[in-house]
Amino acid sequence: MHETVLLHEAVDALLGDGDQRLQGSYADGTFGRGGHSGEILKRLSAGGRLIATDKDPQAIATGKELEQQDSRFRIVQGSFAELDHFIAAQGIDKLDGILLDLGVSSPQLDQAERGFSFMRDGYLDMRMNPDAGQSAAEWLAEASVAEIRQVLKDYGEERYALRIAEAIVKEREQNPISTTLHLQKVVAAAHPAWERGKNPATKAFQGIRIFINNELGDLEELLNQALDLLAVGGRLVVISFHSLEDRMVKRFIKQQVRGDVLPAGVPIMDSQLNKRMKQIGKAVRAGSDEVQGNVRSRSAIMRVAEKIA
Repeated sequence: MHETVLLHEAVDALLGDGDQRLQGSYADGTFGRGGHSGEILKRLSAGGRLIATDKDPQAIATGKELEQQDSRFRIVQGSFAELDHFIAAQGIDKLDGILLDLGVSSPQLDQAERGFSFMRDGYLDMRMNPDAGQSAAEWLAEASVAEIRQVLKDYGEERYALRIAEAIVKEREQNPISTTLHLQKVVAAAHPAWERGKNPATKAFQGIRIFINNELGDLEELLNQALDLLAVGGRLVVISFHSLEDRMVKRFIKQQVRGDVLPAGVPIMDSQLNKRMKQIGKAVRAGSDEVQGNVRSRSAIMRVAEKIA
C-alpha cells in the first residue's frame, strides 16, 4: 500500500496562509498515486488549478481517473523538467507553488517486474516509464567498466564502485545480467564491506536507477526553471530521499536567498544583491509516528522556499 510521505506538512507548506492562495495555480511534479495532489485539491477553492506530471504510465492512468472527477485538475505524462512547456500548454503563465516528492514510489518498489527492488526478483528494468529509453539490463549489457564505475561512484556514492563494476562486466561475459536478484548477487559477492542492516547492493541499485532515469539532471533543470515558473510569493516544496538530491536543493535555495556573490569590499547595499527567494522554516523530517508506520519516510527531508522577486 502506498503511503504519501509528509503529506500534510508538504501541502501546508505549499499552500501557505491566506484564502487568496487557495485560488492559485499549482504543480505536482511527481503525481505517483495522487496522495499530495488529492490533498491539494481538497483545500483549493473552486477557482484553483492543479497540473500534475509523472513519467510512469500507471501513475498517469490513476491521474486520468482523477481528471474525470475534478475539472480543476490536469495530468501530463513526462518529466517535471518539462514543466514550463506543460503549464504553457494549459494556458498558465505563473505558478503559485511547485511540489516535488522525489525518488521511487511504493507501488514501483512493490512490483517485481519494474526492477527497482533487489528484494523481489524480476526483470532489471528500473525505468520510471517502461515504454521509453534504455532499461538497466540493456545498459549493463554494453556499458564499459569505466562507465559503470562512474555511475556507481557519482550517483550511488559507492566506495567500491570499481571493484563492483569489474565484477559486473566479468559476470555478463558468462551470464547476461537481466534480473534484479542476479545483479544483487553479483554486487554482494564483490562488496568487501557489508554494513549491518543494509543490503550491500543498496548503493549500486540507487546509482543505476538515478542514471537510467536522469533523476539528477531532471531536478537540476526544474531548479533552473523554478524562478521563471513561480509568481512572486510562489513556493517551491521539495521532498528528497538521499543526500545527492537534498544537496542540490539546499544549494539552490541558499544561492537564491544569498543573492549575488561579489568580491569583499564592493560598495553595494544588501538590497542590491538580487536576492530572489527566502527560506521558509528549517528542513523538515518525518515524525516518529510516521516513520513507525512508513519506514520509507525515515530518510525523507523537506525544504521550502518562497520567491520574493
